[in-house]
Amino acid sequence: MSDDAFWQRPAQGASQPPPSAPSSPAPAPYTGAPRSAPPPRGWRPPTVERPAPPRKLPAQDVERIEREEQAATILTKGMGIFAGAVILVLLLIFCGRLLF
Repeated sequence: MSDDAFWQRPAQGASQPPPSAPSSPAPAPYTGAPRSAPPPRGWRPPTVERPAPPRKLPAQDVERIEREEQAATILTKGMGIFAGAVILVLLLIFCGRLLF
């Protein structure tokens, strides 16, 4: 039997298939969660102690932070310029070898 034979229409004079079995009755609707037992008299949820208030942070030295940021910026830019110069020299050497 080929895969398509299953889906073909029955022959003209073929008998009708038997009726299908009756479907099962519809399930009962959801009635909600079951009731829970109440807690014992006098019960309270556990409490947590309040933590101490946060301490005061030390004051920041804004001038020192600015000086350190400026020094870091100068160092970063200097390293970038140096790396760019090295790459440029290597590129010139490489291109010079290809041309000559």
